[in-house]
Amino acid sequence: MKTIPSYFTVKKRGEHEITIQKSRFIAHLARVETEEEAQAFIQDIKKQHWNATHNCSAYIIGEQDQIQKANDDGEPSGTAGVPMLEVLKKREIKDTVVVVTRYFGGIKLGAGGLIRAYSSSTSEGLNAVGVVERKLAKVMHVKVDYTWLGKLENELRGSIYLLKEIHYADSVVLDVYVHEADISAFRDWITDITNGQASISEGEKIYLETDIPPR
Repeated sequence: MKTIPSYFTVKKRGEHEITIQKSRFIAHLARVETEEEAQAFIQDIKKQHWNATHNCSAYIIGEQDQIQKANDDGEPSGTAGVPMLEVLKKREIKDTVVVVTRYFGGIKLGAGGLIRAYSSSTSEGLNAVGVVERKLAKVMHVKVDYTWLGKLENELRGSIYLLKEIHYADSVVLDVYVHEADISAFRDWITDITNGQASISEGEKIYLETDIPPR
């Protein structure tokens, strides 16, 4: 599991098509965590679009972007895969693979035109499929007497913290998602609300996702 506080990645698997000078450019995107997953996705798209002129690809994987690959798939060197990879890097996208399928429309674009076309296809594909920010959080367990439940639940629902679920037993336990940077403040806040009557413990780590507006 990752340990970085936050990062950006593609929201889901999807595709987006644009037309430039009669050529069709179809961007296919997916979230991946290993190079094997990225290669499998690329091969899957190539099988789907076996009759396309080109299926160019790029991917970037790892906390520190350790794995970066680009493939022009027959386009002039440096005009497809690398520009696609540069879009991912510029947008600070991690753990993402993109394949741009091209069906040639009869008009040559030249090197500059190809670079712009593959860059635009990747960028517009990201906007269409969606980008999320994943922030590392912990599930905090807040145990209180039932007399505090109404007040505490109401305060939580109006706060920046996300209430996950409530467990009802001898006492009541509220599970709350809290970003790691906010844990100390959360503890102080809960203590203040309950006059120190709450028992607070830390649970599992998890990434929470927030949609990022298109660029």
